Order: sequence, then structure tokens, then C-alpha cells
Amino acid sequence: MNVLLCPDSFKDALGAEQAAQAMAKGVQRAAPTATVHICPLADGGEGSLDALIAATRAERRQLIVQDALGRPRQASWGWLNAQRTAFIELAEASGLQHLTSQERNALHTTTHGVGELFKAALDAGAEKALLLLGGSATNDAGAGMLQALGAQLLDQHGAPLPPGGAALQTLATLDLSTLDPRLTKLSVEAAVDVDNPLLGERGASAIFGPQKGASHDDVAQLDLALGHFADISAQVLGRDVRELPGAGAAGGMGFAACAFLNATLKPGIEMIMQQAKLPNLLTQVDLVITGEGRLDGQSLAGKTPIGVARAAHKQGKPVVILAGSLGDGWQACLGEGVTAAFALADGPMSLEDALPRTAELLAARCENIARMWLARPA
Repeated sequence: MNVLLCPDSFKDALGAEQAAQAMAKGVQRAAPTATVHICPLADGGEGSLDALIAATRAERRQLIVQDALGRPRQASWGWLNAQRTAFIELAEASGLQHLTSQERNALHTTTHGVGELFKAALDAGAEKALLLLGGSATNDAGAGMLQALGAQLLDQHGAPLPPGGAALQTLATLDLSTLDPRLTKLSVEAAVDVDNPLLGERGASAIFGPQKGASHDDVAQLDLALGHFADISAQVLGRDVRELPGAGAAGGMGFAACAFLNATLKPGIEMIMQQAKLPNLLTQVDLVITGEGRLDGQSLAGKTPIGVARAAHKQGKPVVILAGSLGDGWQACLGEGVTAAFALADGPMSLEDALPRTAELLAARCENIARMWLARPA
């Protein structure tokens, strides 16, 4: 038996690496001689940096940067010296998970720390950067990042704008002449898992602002401010990317990445599977087991298990998904190369009861899958 275990994280329970190890225990209980390949994955959101570092054996580096509220925090980033490539996760610097619910303030949170991570990558000699855009606490369209990288965003009196998206309404001058010149030689790919534009009813402020602390009035204020920023950016750059699918990702960081860093936007799972050399791993195995916390109709939009299933289907490999829960519309996933999908629970239980048992349940499910696989006709 030759099996590939490539789960995403199970939110609030296990990281992707821990989940894969639990799955491996179950497979090996049923098939001690099985060849097990472990490849933790992510889709650009929480845990993506860890997945990239695990997949590529990149060096994990640490840097003290500003968090979304301007406070110092230690952020990780990845350095793959052989490829002169940096892995930068926005959430490490400006992530929502670092703020309490009372601290969330979409009007004033900043991406300044992300710019500091880019500077560290440039100082290391980076020629390429993979930017992971999930988990943002910000709605400043990357303005803070630009300021950290040397750009001047000034009001009508020539004073620098304060942090946050709301301040962009007072932007009078966008001076890119002082932007770090090394950026012109940096190739950037940004991982996104949404296709929202920057503005409007499907834009960054309207769709994602409320989870970052924005009230109804705040959303309207932020949408106007980001629209003003987009207007001035278009005048300065001579091109306008506000309608680009994904421009609204991470509070408009998709817009900034494309407009100012000339980034290519890619689905996060595709980027991480490429770095993990998943297509090559698939050629070596008989069976693929993946999973994450929830599988439902929305998973088709670019979640890890579906990305894995599509890649495996191209090579004729069966794929089993293990999920903490199966939500509405999960059956649609069966048309995307998924052979079967199972919920983890082994009986009626609350989420509170299930979370501490996630590793145990994953191992048990994988043991049963392995036993069924071994019992199939030769």
C-alpha cells in the first residue's frame, strides 16, 4: 500500500502537519508495511506559511514588526535560499487572530508589518516572493505596506497619512519615487482564495469589513476611501486594477500587490501544491487521503481538498476526504475527482467534545480506510 496524506489544518484543533501525523498513525495500524508520504497543505489562509516551510524545507526566520494596530510582534517568514525565494504570510504581521474581538478596527488597522517583512526579504537577496493573503485584520488596500517600503502617502498639507483605510479619504499625494527600488526586480505571486473586486457590494469593505470590526457606516466610509485611493493610484500608475478578480482579497491587499508590486494572483492551493511538488508525489502513490475542518458546497471555490482531488483526478488516483463536518452541498465535491468523503465523528457529539478528539478520530478513520483498501480484490 502506497498512500499520500495531504490534509489542510483542522481549525481550532490541529495544524496540517499534526493532522497528517495522526492520519499516518491510523494507516500504519492497519498496514504496518505501508509506504506513507506526508505532505501538509493549505490554501493560502491560516497555516499556509507552515505548509510551505514543511513542503520545501525552507528556513524559518523571525522578525519584530508592527502588528495591525502598530504594536511590536514577532512574525515568521520563510526563506528558500536555493531559489532565492521568500514566503511572506500577511497574517503573521497583520492577522486577525492576533487581535481580540474588542480590538478589531477596520478603519485604522494597517499592513505596515507586511512591508517590513518584504524589506527583510529584499535584504536577504530575494528574487521572488510568495505572498499569502489569508486572515487579514486590515482594510487599507496595502497602504501601510507601501509606507513601510518607502512610498509617501500625504494629505493636502504634505503630512503623512496615519495608519488605516479610513485615512485614505484624505490622500492628496501618492509619491512612489521613494519606493524601495529593489522591488522592480522582485517577482511576486500572491495567493488568493476569493475573486472579489476592490470596491462595491462585493468589494473588500462590504464583504470582509464587518468581520474586522466595521459597522455599516464604517463599510461605506471605507469603500469611499479605497475608491479615492484607487483613483489616485490609477492616475499615478497609468493603469487601474480595482476590478481585477481578487483585488479585494485581504482588505484590498490583492489590489496593492497587483498595482504596486506587479504581482500575479493565483489560487493559494495551486501555489502551495506546486511548491510541494504534489503532481510528482501523486505519480508514486495508489491512494490519496486529504481533509480539513469542513467540507461543503463552498469548498469548490478553492479549498485544499478540492484542489488535491482535481490534481489527483488528472492522474487517475482515488481521493478520500475526511472532514470535521459535511455541510450543505458537499455532494457537489464528488464531481471534482473525490471518490468518497466522511465526517470524523464516530457518534453524536458537540463541537466542544469533538475538537480535543480530532487526532484520535483522524487516526481511526484512516485505519478503517486502509483496512478497506487492503481488503479490495487484487
